[in-house]
Amino acid sequence: MAGTFPAWIYDGSPIDDPLGHGDRAVQFLRRLKHPASTAPGNLFQLTSWQERIVRRIYGPRHPDGRRIVKEVFLMIPRGNRKTSLAAALALLHLFGPERMPAGQIIFAASDREQAGIGFREAAEIVRQDRRLERVTRIYDAHNSAKMIRSTIDGSTLKAVPADGKGQHGTTPTFILADEIHVWRGRELWEALRTGMAKRPGGLVVIATTAGRGREGLAAERYDYARKLALGDIVNEEYLPILFEPQEGDDWQDEAMWHRANPGLSHGFPDIDGLRTLAREAVDSPSEMYAFRQFHLNEWMGNSHDPLFNFETYDARRFDDDEADLAELPCWIGVDLSRSGDLTAVVVAFLWPDGQITLRPKLFVPGEDLKARSDRDGVPYQAWADQGLIKLCPGPIIDEEAVEAEIREICAAYDVQEIAFDPHLAARLMQRLYDDGLQVVEFRQTPLNMGAAGADLERVVNGRLVRHDGNPILRHHLSSVVAVRTDSGLTRMVKGRKNDRIDGAIAAAMAVSRACAGQSNLSAYNDPASSLFCF
Repeated sequence: MAGTFPAWIYDGSPIDDPLGHGDRAVQFLRRLKHPASTAPGNLFQLTSWQERIVRRIYGPRHPDGRRIVKEVFLMIPRGNRKTSLAAALALLHLFGPERMPAGQIIFAASDREQAGIGFREAAEIVRQDRRLERVTRIYDAHNSAKMIRSTIDGSTLKAVPADGKGQHGTTPTFILADEIHVWRGRELWEALRTGMAKRPGGLVVIATTAGRGREGLAAERYDYARKLALGDIVNEEYLPILFEPQEGDDWQDEAMWHRANPGLSHGFPDIDGLRTLAREAVDSPSEMYAFRQFHLNEWMGNSHDPLFNFETYDARRFDDDEADLAELPCWIGVDLSRSGDLTAVVVAFLWPDGQITLRPKLFVPGEDLKARSDRDGVPYQAWADQGLIKLCPGPIIDEEAVEAEIREICAAYDVQEIAFDPHLAARLMQRLYDDGLQVVEFRQTPLNMGAAGADLERVVNGRLVRHDGNPILRHHLSSVVAVRTDSGLTRMVKGRKNDRIDGAIAAAMAVSRACAGQSNLSAYNDPASSLFCF
C-alpha cells in the first residue's frame, strides 16, 4: 500500500521554480532574525526540510506567474517548530516578496491565547530587526486586539480567535489555521475561506498536530489531504505534508520517531523527553494514545478518549480449538437493533485462569447493502462473502434468524446465561425462557453499561482477552469513544453517528456476566478446582 510520507522533502528531486519565487522566499526568510536562534547575528535558522517545503509552496507557478499552491496541510508533531516557520511565512506575506497591497494576514486559532502564540512569534521576529521595526506598528496591549501593521502599504497581520461572526467581511491574503483539530465548529473557517475567494493569489496554511475522531473540520481536511498524499485524487492547488506513521510502523521504534519528527535530526524536539514519555505510555492506554497523537502525529480515528489498548488487543489473537471451547462455560451478550442497524451476538468463553475468548455473530440487513457500506465506511459485502457477518433479506434484521443463531450456540456450547436488554427483546426472551434456556435481563442503563464497560476494559487491557482476529469486532471496539462521568462511570458511545459499536456493547454484556459468573464459582462447583482431580 502506498504511504503518505513526504519523500520529496528528502530525495533531492528538482522543485519547479521557473520565475524564482521559491528562491526569493527562501532568501527572505534567511535574512530574518529570531530571538532563539543560535546562528551568527540571530539569523533565522531554516533547516533543509523547511527550505524544501518553502520552495515547494512558492516555486511552482502558472505561465502567467500565479502561484499554483493555494492551500497547504502541514501536519507535524509537537516540538518541530511549526509556529516559528508559520510566523516567518506570515511576514513573507506582510512585507516580503509575497506581499500584496493592503493585504490581510490572519493568524486563526481555537482561542485568543492560541492565536496569540503565533502572533507573538511574528512580533518578536520583527523586533529583532530595526529595519522591520521602522516600517511596522505593533499593537499587542494586554486584552486588546493583536495586530502588526505595515506602513509600507497598509497591510496587517492580525490574531483571530475562533469567533467566526467577527470575521465576515474580511478579505484575507494569507491565513494560518493553527491546530484546527481543537477548533469548535467551522464558522471561523467558512468566514475566512469565503473572504479569501474575493481576492486572487491568497494562501491558506493549515499547521496542526494530528487530531482524533472522524467528524468535523479537521477530520475532513485531513481525510482530503491523505487521499491526495496517497494519490487517490489529484489537486495541484492543495499540498499535503503529512509527517505521520505509516502502515506497519511500531510506535516504540525510534527510527519511526525520526521519520515522524523531521526536527529530531536538528535537535528538536528533545529525544530524551520523548523516551521518557514513551516509557510512561507503555502501560497506560490514555498516555500511549496521547504520545502517538501529539508526538508521532498519528490520527487516532474515533478514539477521543480511548478505552482499549489495541497494541494489547492485537497481540491477543489465538486460534482456539472448538473442542476446547466446548468444554468451557460461556455467556452470551445480545445487542438487538432498533430498526435497520446491526445486531450483535457475542459469546464470552471463560478459561480456568480467567482469560476470556470472544466470538461474535453479527447480522446486517441485506437490502441496499452498498449504500449502507458507503454510509458506514465498511465492506459489508466482503465480510458477508468471508462468512463474518450474516445478511438478512429486506430492510430489517429478522428476529427469528437471531433466535436460531442463539439456539445453535446453546446446543454447541455450555451456555450459562443469555443477557438481553428487555426493551427490545421481550418476546424473544420469553420464547427462549419457555424452552428452558437461562435468560437474564441486562438493561442498558448508564450504571449497568458503565460497570460492563469497565469489565471489558479490564479484560482487554489486562491481557486476558482472546480472539480470532475478527475485523468486525475490532472495528466496533475501535469505534468506541469513552465518556468519563463525574461519578466515575465510563460510558461507551459512538465517535460519530454512522459508527457501529453493537459488537462492543454485546461483548461488554457477555464479559460482565462472565466476570459475575466467575466470582460465583466455588471449589465445589468449579471443574477447574483441585477437588475434582482424582
